[in-house]
Amino acid sequence: MDWLATLKSVAPTVAAALFGPLGAVAVASVGELLGLSGATKDKISEIIQAGQMTPEQIGKLKELELEYQNNEKERGFKYAELSFKDRDSARTANVSGGTQKPLFWLSLLLLSITLGTECMVLFKGYPEGTDPLVVGRVLGLMDAVAMLVLSYWYGTTNGSAMKTELLVAKP
Repeated sequence: MDWLATLKSVAPTVAAALFGPLGAVAVASVGELLGLSGATKDKISEIIQAGQMTPEQIGKLKELELEYQNNEKERGFKYAELSFKDRDSARTANVSGGTQKPLFWLSLLLLSITLGTECMVLFKGYPEGTDPLVVGRVLGLMDAVAMLVLSYWYGTTNGSAMKTELLVAKP
């Protein structure tokens, strides 16, 4: 049984909120009505997949759905659109605010330092007396910085994150 499809059929607005920027709040709300302490998406999915929700909990979930729908009306947004609007506003601010050029040069500098250091270690080795563990740690940190820079410029998508979650959840 697909827990997300089940949740969407009972409370579509709550389901949309679970995967948006306010997902932690939605997880806490759903977890509270299910009686979970330290609620996570995994714990919620286990309860829904196992069919352990009581009629009272389903009723509370529908009440939460109405509350989320009222929040959308009062605040003038849709939970399903929040992550898109968040990315869009960040891109707009980046382009219109003039931060593009300095960030480009900083990104280029970080990538050059990373690539240069890794080539130096690859072709010349690391200095004698240096612990290989420290060298590995530094190169790992530099790889992480390079990935952050590339993720900033080329991005990732919410769909990619959801795909990863679904792949992890598959038995």
